[in-house]
Amino acid sequence: MRKEIHPENYRLVAFKDMSNDYTFITKSCCETTDTVVHEGVEYPVVKLEISHMSHPFFTGKQQLVDTAGRIDKFNTRYKRG
Repeated sequence: MRKEIHPENYRLVAFKDMSNDYTFITKSCCETTDTVVHEGVEYPVVKLEISHMSHPFFTGKQQLVDTAGRIDKFNTRYKRG
């Protein structure tokens, strides 16, 4: 490995999904000033909008758009004639 190209400030960081309050701990060098207590230990926290616990692909709660139905509805609503 080349020297002096990798960050030195790796530490345990809590990543918190703000949509469902799911928190996981991993090593990171993300800069943050916020902290959170997780299982009795205080960690720096990075707030996420979405994670694997709330993303529709992973949860199976994905909404499919019926484009054919939408096109038919548009055509009937704005039919010329």
